[in-house]
Amino acid sequence: MKRRPWPFRSNGSRLSALPSPNINGGKEDERARRQRSTKFTTLTPSWISPSRQIQSRSIPSSSASKDGGDFTALPYDVLTKIAASFGVGDLRTASLVCKPWCDALRPLREAMMLLRWGKRFKHGRGGVRPNLDKALDSFLKGAARGSTLAMVDAGLVYWESGNKDKAMALYHKASALGDPAGKFNLGVAYLQAEPANAKEAVRWFHESAMAGYVRAQYQLALCLHQGRGLERNDMQEAAKWYLKAAEGGYVRAMYNVSLCYSFGEGLRQCHRLARKWMKRAADRGHAKAQFEHGLALFSEGDLFKAVVYLELATRAGETAADHVKNVILQRLSEKSRDRVLVLADNWQALPSGS
Repeated sequence: MKRRPWPFRSNGSRLSALPSPNINGGKEDERARRQRSTKFTTLTPSWISPSRQIQSRSIPSSSASKDGGDFTALPYDVLTKIAASFGVGDLRTASLVCKPWCDALRPLREAMMLLRWGKRFKHGRGGVRPNLDKALDSFLKGAARGSTLAMVDAGLVYWESGNKDKAMALYHKASALGDPAGKFNLGVAYLQAEPANAKEAVRWFHESAMAGYVRAQYQLALCLHQGRGLERNDMQEAAKWYLKAAEGGYVRAMYNVSLCYSFGEGLRQCHRLARKWMKRAADRGHAKAQFEHGLALFSEGDLFKAVVYLELATRAGETAADHVKNVILQRLSEKSRDRVLVLADNWQALPSGS
């Protein structure tokens, strides 16, 4: 059986990009928020001004201080700006450095408590009923204490309720303090504006991507792939960012990396690596990848494994997988068919970061 080809695009590329994601506060976004490190260096494209390069933020070490380790000499306003995007764990660690730091970071620790309550009210967790007004109030109080995490969540509530001007103001404030999620959401806001400002969106995606935010890396790759905000598309640079996001655990990027390797679009053609990334995406719940990987196994004669992946793809909404699955099931024994259903029923997606 022939595998379904990657759809051709009007500009000659065989790559089919996924649609731009909406701003949201989903689980994958939470995972992406915690990822700050980069695994390899990417050359800065010519379309990004050197003045836009992001600088890494870290707690100053004793060796960086002029007097050989007087942490108390760091101005409070500088410390709070550095720590504005810290989560609970980082704030707890920084607060243990010395008493002045502990005192200076108290508002941010209070913001973490308000952020926690805001999420409870927004999602109806922890024994409380969903209440968007109380959630927004908690987020805004946390934002007033200097937390960029609270600024971004307050911006999400405003954005989802249609108050986009207030949302963008909070995203700008969080971005000015170096928050990668704020920069990413600002980029999406510019991309979804009427009229869209794709050039400005790409600039913010790049800043967030350089800070290691995998959703921004993926979205930047899409813009480079499609030529949005640029004079022309840049498939080689797009493939680099797809790969970077994939290595950071972003499942959609894993699927696109597989296609890049499969067709030699932006990356050297390598069917082994294409198969590796397709399986990774499939094992993490990507429905199209499950379908494609199932077809590959079927073409190799591994009917049992093929039908398991096709069953998973069918359950995830890939209707095209259902016909192929039924053809294979007719070739299996009744015992094997029952075993397929048991495996599919008990299947769990691997964590994105694994």
